[in-house]
Amino acid sequence: MKRNDEILMTNDEGMWKFVSLCLLVIVFMMPLDLAIAAQRDVEMLIVTGAPGDDEYAEKFEKQVTTWKTACVKSGIAVEVIGKDEHDAEALEAALKKVATKSTGQFWLVLIGHGTFDNREVKFNLRGPDVSAKQFAAWCQPIQREFIFIDGGSCSAGFLQPLAGQQRIIMTGTKSADEIYYTRFGEFFAPAIAGDLAADLNQDQQVSLLEAFRHACKQVANFYETEERLATEHALIDDNGDGLGARSELFTAATQDLKDGQRSAQVALVLSEEEKKLTDAQRVKRDALELKLEALKHQRPELQKEDYYRQLEVILRELSALYSPP
Repeated sequence: MKRNDEILMTNDEGMWKFVSLCLLVIVFMMPLDLAIAAQRDVEMLIVTGAPGDDEYAEKFEKQVTTWKTACVKSGIAVEVIGKDEHDAEALEAALKKVATKSTGQFWLVLIGHGTFDNREVKFNLRGPDVSAKQFAAWCQPIQREFIFIDGGSCSAGFLQPLAGQQRIIMTGTKSADEIYYTRFGEFFAPAIAGDLAADLNQDQQVSLLEAFRHACKQVANFYETEERLATEHALIDDNGDGLGARSELFTAATQDLKDGQRSAQVALVLSEEEKKLTDAQRVKRDALELKLEALKHQRPELQKEDYYRQLEVILRELSALYSPP
C-alpha cells in the first residue's frame, strides 16, 4: 500500500505531465498567420581581446566566426570590436550607445584573456585593459535585458560588479584566482549557436542554460581525458544576487535552485516554432512560465482548490497567447 506522501507525489507527477501535454497542445494551436518569423529586438556586441600569440588568435577568431554566423542565421544585429589600441575607447562608445535604448535584449560577449593582480580584474585589450569596475560603470545605465558572457581567465571577477535584475551573467571561472587559459568559450560558442547535442529538453533550440551545462561538461571531459587538474569552473547568475551557480547544481535533484530559470528561457538561435512568436508574445509567455514554476513550488502551502484555480488561470492565459484573436 502506498503512503499518503507517495500518493501525493504520484498525483503531482501525473498532473505535471498533463500540464506539459497542455503546453504542447497550445503550441500546435498556433495560428497560420504567425507562421512568418517575427523580427527580434536583439543586439550583440562581441569584444575580442589581445590574443598574445598566434595560437590564441586562431582560437579567438574561430569563436568570433561561430558567434557571427549564429547572429546572421538569427537575424540579429552584431558588432565586433577588437583591432587596435583604441579598442577601449570604441567599447565605451558602443556601450553608451546601447544605453540610449530601453527595450529589447542586449548581449555582450568577451573573447580573450583576463588578468588579476590580487587587487582588480581586467580584460586584456590591444590598448589599455578594461577593469571590472570600468565595465560596471559603463554598463550601469543599460536598462534592457542584458546578457554578459566572458569565458576567459579570471572572468569571475566581473560577476558581482555586473550582476543585477534583468541580467544574465556567465563567467568561465569561479574565482578571479583561476588565471590560466580557459576552454569554456571554445565549447560554449558552438553550443549556443545551435548545436542540438546541447538541447537537453529536445525543443529544437539551445538555451543559455543548456549551452552553459553542455560547455561545462565538455570542459570537464577535456581535463579528464588529458589527465590534468581542472583550472576552470564556470558560473552562471540570472537572479541578480551576484553569487553564481556551478553546472553541477543543475544536475542534482534539488528544488531550491536560485539560478537557472531565466537562462533556461533565452536562446540565440530559435526553433521554427519559437520563430513564430513576436518579442512581446515571447516576453509574456516567459513570464507565465515563470509564474507556473513558482506555483509548482507553492503547491504544498496551498489548498487544493486554490492551487488548481490558479493553475487554470495560467493555462488559459497561455492558451489565449497562441490562439487567434
